[in-house]
Amino acid sequence: MSQQPFRVFVGWDGREDIAYQVCRHSLLSRSSIPVTVAPLRQADLRAQGLYDRPVDPLASTEFTYTRFLVPHLAGYEGWALYCDCDFLWLADIAELVAMADDRYGAMCVHHDHRPTETVKMDGRPQTVFPRKNWSSLILYNCSHPATRRLTPPVANRETGAFLHRFQWLPDEAIGALPESWNWLEGWSAKPESGHPKAIHYTRGGPWFDAWRQVDYADLWLGEAERLALAPS
Repeated sequence: MSQQPFRVFVGWDGREDIAYQVCRHSLLSRSSIPVTVAPLRQADLRAQGLYDRPVDPLASTEFTYTRFLVPHLAGYEGWALYCDCDFLWLADIAELVAMADDRYGAMCVHHDHRPTETVKMDGRPQTVFPRKNWSSLILYNCSHPATRRLTPPVANRETGAFLHRFQWLPDEAIGALPESWNWLEGWSAKPESGHPKAIHYTRGGPWFDAWRQVDYADLWLGEAERLALAPS
């Protein structure tokens, strides 16, 4: 792995800036390695000419498709991580980085996620599709030949199914990560002891009024309180 700071890109949505801030703080405060964390702000990417995809009325967030620009933003070099903003990191990201395996173009948790609720977040429709939530945390091998094909035109023009189901990679090039690194609140089984390494409040987190009672809400609220007290 490079000695440069490890690059993390986080999905950003104007309705959930506090979720991004807490995600960033929780990751950085537990990291034992140098890390940079950058938000994927759709407006900025449009201004840079990297993102011109028409607004999708079915997209539940502003980062539904911007996550697929990460290999380009990383210069198609080395490894980089993408995660949604609704994550709370409870373990050292160095443990996850150590799992990077150059055999793969990307690595993720291979969920079989079939949610039963019909709405999520602030009233957005909940959808079910193959490989749901695989793309909510992606460890990208940006220099892998297959990943290099994930160019801005592909991210801007290909279908959601093609992108989110990792059809830009052959199946054998999709590595598997332990579920604890993308633990889906309301779906994943609770660990027998301790906490998951990264909690994903995929249905909606305690920053939304309707989701104040989700599992591990107290941990997210505690992190938000520490962020407010932390020096800027």
